[in-house]
Amino acid sequence: MKNRSVSWLCGAVLAVGAGLASAAGGPGSALPQAAANVVTPRVYVSLEPVPRGREFQIAVVAKIASEYHMNSHKPTDAYLIPTTLTATLPAGFELLDTIYPNGHLEKFVFSPDKPLDVYSGSVTVRLRVQAKDDAALGATTIPMTLRYQACNQTTCLPPVKLPVEAKFVAAVAGTTARDVHPEIFAELRPLR
Repeated sequence: MKNRSVSWLCGAVLAVGAGLASAAGGPGSALPQAAANVVTPRVYVSLEPVPRGREFQIAVVAKIASEYHMNSHKPTDAYLIPTTLTATLPAGFELLDTIYPNGHLEKFVFSPDKPLDVYSGSVTVRLRVQAKDDAALGATTIPMTLRYQACNQTTCLPPVKLPVEAKFVAAVAGTTARDVHPEIFAELRPLR
């Protein structure tokens, strides 16, 4: 019975959120016009260029609008939608790991007794990727999908699948590569 109540509550919150989101949008609105507007992603690649045979990283830094949060990758309850980043890798590239940061526990009006594990402010998700010896050379794009559900203190918006892309140049093995964006990748070096 408790699971049915939780599912009903979650569905009601989503329905109200969807209705409010579509009605919102004017100056001073409590909710943005679209749930996709709550998160602004930027994509970074750790090497320039990326030589065949090298491991490198891709980072998606998601800036979350003030007064909003999104569930962490490991939400507190099974009915909550986790934040995920999935990549569609072209031939010649292998995903080694996806690294999600820890969230933080916070209580909300819709969950006053149980803190939820969430991200707020800004969150960085990293992919560790290997460029194999047969990776195509030249301009390369890796399409990704950032999936999340944004909520404020009282309402959850509909879940979003936001497309993002990593763009870089793949080079022959042995090419000298420059470490770039140390402010994003420094804590996980070295990756040789």
